[in-house]
Amino acid sequence: MAKILLVEDNEMNRDMLSRRLSRNGHEVLVAVNGQEGVDLALSERPDIILMDMSLPVLDGWEATRQVKANPATAAIPVIALTAHAMAKDREDAMAAGCDDFDTKPVELPRLLGKIQALLGG
Repeated sequence: MAKILLVEDNEMNRDMLSRRLSRNGHEVLVAVNGQEGVDLALSERPDIILMDMSLPVLDGWEATRQVKANPATAAIPVIALTAHAMAKDREDAMAAGCDDFDTKPVELPRLLGKIQALLGG
């Protein structure tokens, strides 16, 4: 299964999602702010990144821009995770370099489908 980097500052969301992804056979790495997410993306080279957009230190938009700007991590797919569900929010996430967008609360079957689609499986 996939090595997933979950960048999420909300402890409840982080714990719930990482447990559910692990139960589905994925290896889950966790970062609690955008800078940590960028650093882990570079050091761990996950298969995919789930990026909360409202993060401390470095927000998800800027963290995604940095991941996509680095040749070592540019090919890693990023799915934006946000409670903001307006069309503009999706546009902003895609403009920052996200490959897909999903809203919170996360519906696991839908998210797993997006992960599978981006990983070519």
